Amino acid sequence: MRATSLGAGRCPVTALSLGGAALGNLFTPLSDETARGAVDAAWDAGVRYFDTAPHYGLGLSERRLGAALRDRPRDAYTLSTKVGRILEPREGGGDDLAQGFAVPATHRRRWDFSADAVRRSIEASLERLGLDRIDLVYLHDPDDHGEQALREAYPALERLRAEGVVRAIGAGMNRTGLLTRFLRESDVDAVLCAGRYSLLDQRAADELLPEAAARGKSVVVGGVFNSGLLADPRPGATYDYAAAPPELVERALKIKAVCAGHGVALRAAALAFPMRHPAVASVLAGARSAAEVADTAAMFATPVPDALWEELGI
Repeated sequence: MRATSLGAGRCPVTALSLGGAALGNLFTPLSDETARGAVDAAWDAGVRYFDTAPHYGLGLSERRLGAALRDRPRDAYTLSTKVGRILEPREGGGDDLAQGFAVPATHRRRWDFSADAVRRSIEASLERLGLDRIDLVYLHDPDDHGEQALREAYPALERLRAEGVVRAIGAGMNRTGLLTRFLRESDVDAVLCAGRYSLLDQRAADELLPEAAARGKSVVVGGVFNSGLLADPRPGATYDYAAAPPELVERALKIKAVCAGHGVALRAAALAFPMRHPAVASVLAGARSAAEVADTAAMFATPVPDALWEELGI
């Protein structure tokens, strides 16, 4: 699988990468064996970049991903996690479904983009992962904490990079404005943009992607299916984790028809689209099982003719 390096070349990433939200029981539970099978299938497909976060299943994703990678050659893959939410133990029972994860509510999340929280979060992530290092650390969803993230958390990450604790740093979220600020006002290696560069939403092309290209920075694109609509467009499908408006369902169905006219599955076109921009280094796709990983890898490898993009006008 084609690989490139983020930013200044500190972290190699494969063009297709595995996102770890589903490994944290996103929406519904899955077994440890099923989660391990998904990671193994990604490895067998040539994926060598894996992303996770403390937020995903209150640390479950990190624990599962670390267990699945622990026996792999450490220099053979790149691992990223995130900071910004501190996990604090709690009592009282219940589950975490209000936050989207089918896990017991053993911890609460507390937003914290202070320098001290950055170091404590990384230390806790390393313990859950059971690995010797994290290659890339993103500031996770600093939407409502932009000033503190830029003033306190980012300098802390920059110091950790200078010390060699991490190889690369960045920010990840689904709003393009603040990500563009990080590109302009800091020396991040990469940004992770979720849902804003897809067949249905190209807002990242307005400023974010041109800024990244001009500065020699990398963009990792997640959410290419917009949380489900572009995987299976139909009434009742989800768009950005909510019910898709009828007009968006109609748009997605029209795109699907165009793809079918060129003999290409909609999922294949959705995965291929971001890689057409020179600033995009990797497409981050989540999966719940080995079968889903195999399907994603097959779709990603599907050639998409230029005539399809011409007909779509993108």
